[in-house]
Amino acid sequence: MKNLAVLGSTGSIGRQTLDVVAGNPEQLCIKVLAAHKNADLMLKQIQQFHPELAVLTDPAAALELQHAEHGRTQILSGEEGLLAAATYAGVDTVLAAMVGYAGLKPTLTAIEHGKNIALANKETLVAAGSLVMAAVCKHQVSLTPVDSEHSAIFQSLRAGQKKEVRRLIITASGGPFRGMSKAELAHVTLEQCLHHPNWSMGKKVTIDSSTLANKGLEVMEAHWLFDMPYDKIDVVIHPQSIVHSLVEYVDGAVIAQLGIPDMRLPIQYALSYPRRFDCHFGSLDLVKSSPLTFEKPDVEVFPLLQVALTCGREGGTLPCAFNAANEECVNAFLAGRIKYLDIPELVKKTVAAHKQVSHPVLEDIAAADQATRAVARHYLADI
Repeated sequence: MKNLAVLGSTGSIGRQTLDVVAGNPEQLCIKVLAAHKNADLMLKQIQQFHPELAVLTDPAAALELQHAEHGRTQILSGEEGLLAAATYAGVDTVLAAMVGYAGLKPTLTAIEHGKNIALANKETLVAAGSLVMAAVCKHQVSLTPVDSEHSAIFQSLRAGQKKEVRRLIITASGGPFRGMSKAELAHVTLEQCLHHPNWSMGKKVTIDSSTLANKGLEVMEAHWLFDMPYDKIDVVIHPQSIVHSLVEYVDGAVIAQLGIPDMRLPIQYALSYPRRFDCHFGSLDLVKSSPLTFEKPDVEVFPLLQVALTCGREGGTLPCAFNAANEECVNAFLAGRIKYLDIPELVKKTVAAHKQVSHPVLEDIAAADQATRAVARHYLADI
């Protein structure tokens, strides 16, 4: 039995994680739930899973939850409550599914307290990969990827030794605008952006998928997860989202992991590893599936992939700056303050203004995040 804390339980990954737990009650147990401010959904989750601790970081929402919840679940709020959730004594595995940079501190704190991590928050490794992986090694915990692409690589790497790997191949669906020109992108709406052809994801990740920023973040994540240089990580567009990623070995063998585009499958594998649980969420029918096709990403129309890769290769605080700039611009787009094509232009402009620290400690990363957001907001104010 694995005892879990789910950070970000009311988000897309968090909700699907609870589906996985509900389907495997003899193997998985919820001890802690944490989220931002969705008190109504958190109450329903408490009533279903009866955790010992629940946290809403928004104090007003936590107070609302305290008034509504009459069971034995302890309710906490704020950052202090979130860190209590990440370090709860009865938990052995923390599923980190908070969105964005906000997931770094609780994930790193959980590692420092000896918790195994199922990581769905790629920004944690993008912003502070060297620090996080050093902490994983120091505290001798496991870090298992939840993202479908990294789960696929994680599984495919079991076919050989690291020294035998020629390259990692990360697949991307191409999002809803694959094949469109910049002129066509100038008029896309938020509603169109949020209509992903294959995946059900949160708003921020869905926007990132459409701009290919998400794939840049995933390359940076793969660099740290698998200790692989950037020149051994490639991206290909695979519109059907059936092949979730591949590993090419030096003998020419290419090992791929295939499955239906359902995040519950990689979530379950991250929580069951090194075992495999029975699947309750459907299976792949190759005969009925569409033909599988692959193509190069169009970095002229979708430049954020290349911007991310450049930041990743240069390292230091630049990956953190890229992430912060992208988060601010996506939030502005979601709020209706900027147009879709403003996102890459403002991200590039903000990253170009960043003063890099080559070998950052945690304080440098936090400062880089705050400074980059201030620069991005300054540029956004001029729109």
